[in-house]
Amino acid sequence: MEMQGEERIAARRDIVWAALNDPEILRQCIPGCQSLELKSPTELSASVKIKIGPVSASFSGDVVLSNINAPESYTISGEGKGGIAGFAKGGADVILTEDGDDTILAYEAKAEIGGKLAQLGSRLVGSSAKKLAQQFFADFNAAVSAQAAANS
Repeated sequence: MEMQGEERIAARRDIVWAALNDPEILRQCIPGCQSLELKSPTELSASVKIKIGPVSASFSGDVVLSNINAPESYTISGEGKGGIAGFAKGGADVILTEDGDDTILAYEAKAEIGGKLAQLGSRLVGSSAKKLAQQFFADFNAAVSAQAAANS
């Protein structure tokens, strides 16, 4: 399953870049995130609880940042195991483009699931994944824009 989109964020690119690398901001914005801990500058461990259709699942796994081109772009990828619910893995290429005092955050994401979640059907899982991605980027936008406004 593939998703793409973009968000206009009312903050300079360096502020958006710093937020994309801040585990506390990411934890607040990832839907259902229970914990997100920095293991190294490019590795994090995460625990997320989500509900897709009739299935609730808790996933734990690792997140890796690669192809880092600060402050313009990186690839974020992860893999989580949800016990009987199955597994989820995926990644996103994130690109930040300056537009005056704003930043355009564009993303292209791919996700793959298996186990009980995969049995729900691709339409339900796909629409849920898109909704979760949109929620993350909207929450991220609000958090970063508010932080930038408070600091200006």
